[in-house]
Amino acid sequence: MRVELRLDGLGEVRETLAKLSGKQARTAYAAALNDAGFQVRRAMRNEISSVFDRPTPYVVNSVFVRQATAERLSVAIEPTYYGGKGIDPQQILQAQEFGGARRDKRSEVALRRAGILPAGFQTAIPRVPFPGSDDARGNLRGSFLVQLIAYFQAFGEQGYSANMTARRRATLHRGTKRQTGRRYFVAYGRLRSGPTAHLSPGIWAAQGTHGVDLRPVLMFVRIGAYRSRLSMESIAERSGVDEYLQRRLRFRIRQVAGE
Repeated sequence: MRVELRLDGLGEVRETLAKLSGKQARTAYAAALNDAGFQVRRAMRNEISSVFDRPTPYVVNSVFVRQATAERLSVAIEPTYYGGKGIDPQQILQAQEFGGARRDKRSEVALRRAGILPAGFQTAIPRVPFPGSDDARGNLRGSFLVQLIAYFQAFGEQGYSANMTARRRATLHRGTKRQTGRRYFVAYGRLRSGPTAHLSPGIWAAQGTHGVDLRPVLMFVRIGAYRSRLSMESIAERSGVDEYLQRRLRFRIRQVAGE
């Protein structure tokens, strides 16, 4: 998922370029390419914001411009991963450009490895999120997700110490002044027989006296396929980048030439 701009097919600008040579010309080329790169980045960010439902700033701001220099006359615009705990935005957006199945999130890998998430399923937040669980952008808050994984002892060997102790689980069941007591459990609905067969597949919370208040926390849904909704090349075309690059190149040439 990448757009690269070069100085090709600039037509009428070539006569103007002939007035410059050497380092002056290459400096003007690089500055104009970078101007056009940031123009495309603005268009990409706007498109991501309109195509997705409440996209996180992490995804929107991941679009990065690898700037041109006088020695390297090309500029690339692409979602970029800076490390840390987040998912590579290229992975998040890849299915939106080419279609196909979404890759598992780390939390889904952990739940599947622990035998909680069935094969062929991924997770989704309920239509009405469990109180205090979501970030208002359609995602579970990181701290809440960690609590769920720890509760079900789903951290692997590396994160084993993060799994919830029996004492901490008892505190969660009992509740505190700030938090209502709750017990999490897994329901498989019609996928398996048992006392929870009437519930939709997913992780649920039981609250209230004798745990009679049942609320969905994280649903198990069939893995679906995305249709293509995002084309970086099309975004660049619609932004009028070729015409914009020519205008900026004329401006940068005059600037370098001191006109």
